[in-house]
Amino acid sequence: MKRQARGGGPIAYGAFSVETVEDQAAIEGDRAQPPQLRRRLGRADLQAVPEARRALRDLLRHWGRPGRSDIAELLTSELVTNAIVHTDREAVLTATVGPDGLRVEVRDFVARRPRLRVPVADDGTNGRGLVLVESLADAWGVQPHGVGKAVWFELDADAA
Repeated sequence: MKRQARGGGPIAYGAFSVETVEDQAAIEGDRAQPPQLRRRLGRADLQAVPEARRALRDLLRHWGRPGRSDIAELLTSELVTNAIVHTDREAVLTATVGPDGLRVEVRDFVARRPRLRVPVADDGTNGRGLVLVESLADAWGVQPHGVGKAVWFELDADAA
Protein backbone atom coordinates (compact mmCIF):
# COMPACT_ATOMS: atom_id res chain seq x y z
CA MET A 1 0.00 0.00 0.00
CA LYS A 2 1.40 3.36 -0.93
CA ARG A 3 1.00 6.56 1.05
CA GLN A 4 1.16 5.07 4.50
CA ALA A 5 4.21 7.07 5.46
CA ARG A 6 2.69 9.13 8.23
CA GLY A 7 1.09 7.95 11.42
CA GLY A 8 0.12 9.08 14.83
CA GLY A 9 -2.03 12.03 15.53
CA PRO A 10 -4.56 13.01 18.12
CA ILE A 11 -7.10 10.50 19.36
CA ALA A 12 -10.41 11.77 20.68
CA TYR A 13 -12.85 9.87 22.86
CA GLY A 14 -16.49 10.56 23.47
CA ALA A 15 -18.57 13.61 22.70
CA PHE A 16 -21.82 13.19 20.86
CA SER A 17 -21.83 16.86 20.00
CA VAL A 18 -20.26 18.65 17.08
CA GLU A 19 -18.32 21.04 19.22
CA THR A 20 -15.25 22.49 17.61
CA VAL A 21 -12.08 23.11 19.52
CA GLU A 22 -12.58 26.79 18.64
CA ASP A 23 -15.86 26.73 20.57
CA GLN A 24 -14.11 25.17 23.55
CA ALA A 25 -11.28 27.72 23.34
CA ALA A 26 -13.81 30.54 23.38
CA ILE A 27 -15.29 29.06 26.53
CA GLU A 28 -11.92 28.47 28.20
CA GLY A 29 -10.24 31.73 27.18
CA ASP A 30 -7.73 32.71 24.55
CA ARG A 31 -6.05 29.32 24.04
CA ALA A 32 -6.21 28.95 20.25
CA GLN A 33 -6.38 25.44 18.77
CA PRO A 34 -7.33 24.18 15.33
CA PRO A 35 -11.00 23.54 14.53
CA GLN A 36 -11.97 19.97 15.32
CA LEU A 37 -14.96 17.67 15.04
CA ARG A 38 -15.37 14.77 17.45
CA ARG A 39 -18.24 12.33 17.22
CA ARG A 40 -18.98 8.98 18.81
CA LEU A 41 -20.43 6.55 16.30
CA GLY A 42 -22.93 4.10 17.74
CA ARG A 43 -22.76 0.38 17.21
CA ALA A 44 -24.49 -0.60 13.95
CA ASP A 45 -25.87 2.95 13.59
CA LEU A 46 -25.87 3.52 9.82
CA GLN A 47 -27.58 6.88 10.41
CA ALA A 48 -24.20 8.01 11.72
CA VAL A 49 -22.86 8.10 8.14
CA PRO A 50 -24.98 11.01 6.83
CA GLU A 51 -24.74 12.73 10.22
CA ALA A 52 -20.92 12.56 10.08
CA ARG A 53 -20.94 13.94 6.52
CA ARG A 54 -23.20 16.81 7.54
CA ALA A 55 -21.06 17.66 10.58
CA LEU A 56 -17.88 17.54 8.49
CA ARG A 57 -19.49 19.76 5.84
CA ASP A 58 -20.22 22.33 8.56
CA LEU A 59 -16.64 22.14 9.83
CA LEU A 60 -15.19 22.56 6.33
CA ARG A 61 -17.55 25.29 5.11
CA HIS A 62 -14.67 27.70 4.37
CA TRP A 63 -11.83 25.21 3.98
CA GLY A 64 -9.67 24.37 1.00
CA ARG A 65 -9.97 24.69 -2.73
CA PRO A 66 -13.27 23.89 -4.45
CA GLY A 67 -13.98 20.18 -4.34
CA ARG A 68 -11.63 19.36 -1.46
CA SER A 69 -14.41 19.28 1.13
CA ASP A 70 -16.47 17.01 -1.16
CA ILE A 71 -13.56 14.56 -1.27
CA ALA A 72 -13.22 14.80 2.51
CA GLU A 73 -16.92 13.98 2.94
CA LEU A 74 -16.70 10.99 0.60
CA LEU A 75 -13.62 9.54 2.29
CA THR A 76 -15.03 10.18 5.77
CA SER A 77 -18.25 8.36 4.89
CA GLU A 78 -16.16 5.39 3.67
CA LEU A 79 -14.19 5.17 6.92
CA VAL A 80 -17.28 5.62 9.09
CA THR A 81 -19.21 2.99 7.12
CA ASN A 82 -16.32 0.52 7.37
CA ALA A 83 -16.09 1.00 11.13
CA ILE A 84 -19.82 0.55 11.64
CA VAL A 85 -20.29 -2.40 9.27
CA HIS A 86 -17.10 -4.39 9.87
CA THR A 87 -16.55 -4.05 13.62
CA ASP A 88 -20.02 -4.31 15.19
CA ARG A 89 -18.75 -1.96 17.88
CA GLU A 90 -18.75 1.75 18.61
CA ALA A 91 -16.17 4.00 16.98
CA VAL A 92 -14.95 7.57 17.32
CA LEU A 93 -14.60 10.04 14.44
CA THR A 94 -12.13 12.91 14.77
CA ALA A 95 -11.53 15.53 12.07
CA THR A 96 -8.94 18.24 12.65
CA VAL A 97 -8.29 21.23 10.40
CA GLY A 98 -4.71 22.38 10.78
CA PRO A 99 -2.36 24.73 8.95
CA ASP A 100 -1.22 21.91 6.65
CA GLY A 101 -4.67 20.54 5.84
CA LEU A 102 -7.25 18.15 7.18
CA ARG A 103 -6.77 14.93 9.12
CA VAL A 104 -9.71 12.58 9.59
CA GLU A 105 -9.43 9.55 11.81
CA VAL A 106 -11.92 6.83 12.71
CA ARG A 107 -10.91 4.82 15.73
CA ASP A 108 -12.60 1.53 16.51
CA PHE A 109 -12.03 -1.07 19.18
CA VAL A 110 -11.30 -4.14 17.04
CA ALA A 111 -7.67 -5.03 16.36
CA ARG A 112 -8.35 -6.64 12.95
CA ARG A 113 -6.76 -4.46 10.27
CA PRO A 114 -8.77 -3.48 7.19
CA ARG A 115 -7.74 -5.06 3.90
CA LEU A 116 -7.34 -3.15 0.67
CA ARG A 117 -9.27 -5.22 -1.88
CA VAL A 118 -9.34 -4.85 -5.61
CA PRO A 119 -13.07 -4.65 -6.40
CA VAL A 120 -14.51 -7.23 -8.76
CA ALA A 121 -16.82 -5.89 -11.49
CA ASP A 122 -19.78 -8.08 -10.46
CA ASP A 123 -19.34 -7.40 -6.73
CA GLY A 124 -21.88 -4.56 -6.65
CA THR A 125 -20.71 -1.62 -4.58
CA ASN A 126 -18.79 -3.54 -1.92
CA GLY A 127 -15.02 -3.42 -1.46
CA ARG A 128 -14.29 0.00 -2.92
CA GLY A 129 -13.95 2.14 0.21
CA LEU A 130 -10.23 1.81 0.90
CA VAL A 131 -9.47 1.91 -2.83
CA LEU A 132 -11.15 5.34 -2.89
CA VAL A 133 -9.21 6.42 0.19
CA GLU A 134 -5.93 5.30 -1.35
CA SER A 135 -6.75 7.01 -4.66
CA LEU A 136 -8.02 10.35 -3.36
CA ALA A 137 -6.22 11.02 -0.05
CA ASP A 138 -2.86 12.75 0.05
CA ALA A 139 -1.84 10.29 2.80
CA TRP A 140 -3.60 7.53 4.71
CA GLY A 141 -2.88 4.63 6.99
CA VAL A 142 -3.82 2.38 9.86
CA GLN A 143 -2.40 2.87 13.33
CA PRO A 144 -2.85 0.13 15.93
CA HIS A 145 -3.77 1.12 19.47
CA GLY A 146 -3.88 -0.79 22.73
CA VAL A 147 -7.45 -1.80 21.99
CA GLY A 148 -8.29 -1.47 18.33
CA LYS A 149 -6.95 0.78 15.62
CA ALA A 150 -7.38 4.12 13.92
CA VAL A 151 -7.81 4.38 10.15
CA TRP A 152 -6.92 7.88 9.00
CA PHE A 153 -6.45 10.05 5.95
CA GLU A 154 -5.06 13.51 5.29
CA LEU A 155 -5.92 16.06 2.62
CA ASP A 156 -3.97 19.21 1.81
CA ALA A 157 -6.28 22.22 1.54
CA ASP A 158 -4.69 23.58 -1.62
CA ALA A 159 -3.90 20.39 -3.53
CA ALA A 160 -5.41 20.17 -6.99
